[in-house]
Amino acid sequence: MIYKNQKIYDVIVVGAGAAGVAAAIGAANTGAKTLLIERNPYFGGQATHSIVPTYCGFFTQSNPPEQIVGGIGQLVLDKLSKLGCYTGPKRTPNTGTSIVPLDMEATKFALDQCLLESPVEALLHATLIAVEVHDCCVYSITCATDGGKQTFEASAFVDASGEANLAALSGGGCRIGDYKGIFQAATLVYRIGGVTLSADAHPLKVQSAICRAKAAGIPHLTKELGTVIRMPEPSRDVIAMLADEDANGLDAWNLTQCEISGRRQAWAYLEAFRHYLPGFENAYLVQTGPQIGIRETRHIIGEDFVTQEDVLNARRCPDAIACGGWPIELHPEPGKKNVWLPIKDQSYYHIPLGALKPINLKNVWAGGRIISCDPYAFASVRVMGTGFATGHAAGVAAALQQNSTYADIGVIRKELMRQGAIL
Repeated sequence: MIYKNQKIYDVIVVGAGAAGVAAAIGAANTGAKTLLIERNPYFGGQATHSIVPTYCGFFTQSNPPEQIVGGIGQLVLDKLSKLGCYTGPKRTPNTGTSIVPLDMEATKFALDQCLLESPVEALLHATLIAVEVHDCCVYSITCATDGGKQTFEASAFVDASGEANLAALSGGGCRIGDYKGIFQAATLVYRIGGVTLSADAHPLKVQSAICRAKAAGIPHLTKELGTVIRMPEPSRDVIAMLADEDANGLDAWNLTQCEISGRRQAWAYLEAFRHYLPGFENAYLVQTGPQIGIRETRHIIGEDFVTQEDVLNARRCPDAIACGGWPIELHPEPGKKNVWLPIKDQSYYHIPLGALKPINLKNVWAGGRIISCDPYAFASVRVMGTGFATGHAAGVAAALQQNSTYADIGVIRKELMRQGAIL
């Protein structure tokens, strides 16, 4: 069954991760009638569906850290704080970055509450399958649900899908992976219980344990140096990000094999930790991510773009709509050491409005990891803290758009700052 043109909106946002939630609430806060659609049964994207344990990018690497993402992102932090799951940023021992540790269930609930307290209409269990385009403008989208197809119209759209699904289906220009079509490695995240409070999971201690496990013949271990982080109180569990896979997030056949392999790795790491990491002797596997953590698939080709030089040199620009402060963090082929490149003075750079605007779609905006940037800049802008900021900007820009003409940058910036964004 298909419910043709069931509802008409001012703004429709596709994808409800950090960028999508921020886009929808940001658009609705302008008075725009807004719909947020998501294919999963909860909001949060990679944070909740791949149990990624931190929000990165809210703060710079400086000491003390400077907060550079506010607005809707701050609204979410405030909800987490009320739930007792956020008391401020934590500095990582190996890289010196400032992160927001997450409890996945608290994050789901916090996002629920943020959306319930806004005028956004939200629809879970809805997968985008088709679009209707006229003269480079998206007119409507069709989603598949278990009850049938539903079609929705809007004046403007935000692609916060993480895969640029809306832009690709609309005929917008996209780049797949880097300039050679190669993706950053994906990682299956897993949660481990039964770990003593005194256990030392410093990255170098974890690396030593994994090397000893490999020497002892434990198979299926890829990465040696990765993240093992304690969840916020009251949980005593830890989250591990070590099971790398060479995944193509656009290929279901490949994803199937990578997720099976990733779960096999999770059990192998558990065995390694039990034997060679003090405090993990009675550890057990609580959960693997419902989906492997995909870092990269498609990128829009925008009217402007963010470059490696912009990031490393902390470039500022007058048409900024967001700040990025996470260092360049490249995840090359599975098992290889991450590449870290710091921002000048451990500061931040600006993201221009044009990086959110696909070149050949008049009424579509983009937020999150799909924005227009080169491969090295992408390794910085992709994180979820920055996603809150670019999504917020995309939602406001879409809401203020009139027909195929978008608002003056000054008007967009003024509205973002009214909503608490940091520019």
